Amino acid sequence: MIVLAVGRPANDTTIVVVLPITHTPPGDPAGAVEIPAAVKRHLGLDDARSWIVVAEGNEFDWPGYDLRKIGRSDRYDYGFLPPRFFNQVIAAFAAWHRARKATLTSRA
Repeated sequence: MIVLAVGRPANDTTIVVVLPITHTPPGDPAGAVEIPAAVKRHLGLDDARSWIVVAEGNEFDWPGYDLRKIGRSDRYDYGFLPPRFFNQVIAAFAAWHRARKATLTSRA
């Protein structure tokens, strides 16, 4: 899930911060936001419980060398999150970042 994208006109690149999605329940409930079943259906994801981890993320130039297209399409994404849920994820990520608990790993 991309939470931030910043264009760098000097070298015509875009840097993004991506939060991982996992089926593993978080050790600390504040470190992740559960994806509601309706949102998972909207995105075409499986029915198993999933969380967006807000305690850590990856930062890289878009598109990253390790991204893979979905199936036989030209897409890298499953779609947009509903705005209210997206704002919930951003607020949780910002809270962790302000507390200096969020870990961003550069993959550039």
